[in-house]
Amino acid sequence: MQANGYLRAWILGAAAFLIVLVQTDTCLSQDARLAEARREGKVVWYTGAALATAEKVASLFKQAYPGIEVEVHRSGSERILQRIMQEAAAGIKNADVFNSSDVGHYVLLKKKGMLAKYTAAGAERFAQGFRDPDGIAFGWRAFLIVISYNSKLVASGDAPKTWKDLLDPKWKGKLVTAHPGYSGSIATYMLALVNLYGWDYFKQLAQNQPHLTQSVHDPAQVVAAGERMVGANGAEYFLYSQRKKGNPIGIVYPQDGIPLVVSPSAITSSAPHPTAARLFTDFIFTKDVQQFLADSEGLYVPHPDVTYPADKPKLSDLKVLTVDPEELERRTEEIKKRFVAFFGA
Repeated sequence: MQANGYLRAWILGAAAFLIVLVQTDTCLSQDARLAEARREGKVVWYTGAALATAEKVASLFKQAYPGIEVEVHRSGSERILQRIMQEAAAGIKNADVFNSSDVGHYVLLKKKGMLAKYTAAGAERFAQGFRDPDGIAFGWRAFLIVISYNSKLVASGDAPKTWKDLLDPKWKGKLVTAHPGYSGSIATYMLALVNLYGWDYFKQLAQNQPHLTQSVHDPAQVVAAGERMVGANGAEYFLYSQRKKGNPIGIVYPQDGIPLVVSPSAITSSAPHPTAARLFTDFIFTKDVQQFLADSEGLYVPHPDVTYPADKPKLSDLKVLTVDPEELERRTEEIKKRFVAFFGA
């Protein structure tokens, strides 16, 4: 019996020693990664997120990891893809982390071997729509494309309730739309509605002569200023945040379906600061950063422990329209050409 007691004590002691070894090894590994990231000095982030959002996330990262800068390059998703492709063709290795609002971009970049395999910490808990079976591009944030209106110029009862309501001639010259040649999320929205109503929908919408802008964020500003009464599309989270600031913006969640835009994040295979890129990727998926996106920006996020403001609708309560990334990548050029043909620019 005494021997058995010694044996149990030895096993427990050995187990404790192994735990200490594993913890020590993990700490040393983390310390080594942080030291290497600091040696690299910065992470270069190409993102389609709103500039204020990107700058705030960059600031939070620098507070958490002093000595590592974040160089933010913010533009429309189509523009940042164009930039990264042009740099690759010229042999320029600049971007570390790529964040676009066009899931088709990741299909293209995967095919070209331009993205590195890296699974963000905690990704196994993400909802299915945010996970990547290839372990490369994971959804970082998501938002809806909705209709908006100036609440001082249009009564809520008179606002469009469906996408097809925008085809009414009474809205001629009173609409604003963003452009798929600049905004990847608008390409997603267009494909979702083409799958719902066909190309004839946009041909008819063009007859109402909407004012054309670039970014998916622009319709909110045009509508709030009263330059146009109704936004034929726009990023719900940005409209939501602008309304919170007191702007006269009404938001319509179309009854016939609402396109959902998932915005992934991935590390480039040519990242000049790969360790900092991995550290940054883990950071932007932490609960604190994800909660910031939900609270301050009104975005939907993959972290399962994040809570949402009471005045934000649950995705499960809406008729959500999604697109297939492969189809979006395959048809993006067609979408851009058709838009120009219909709208004239």
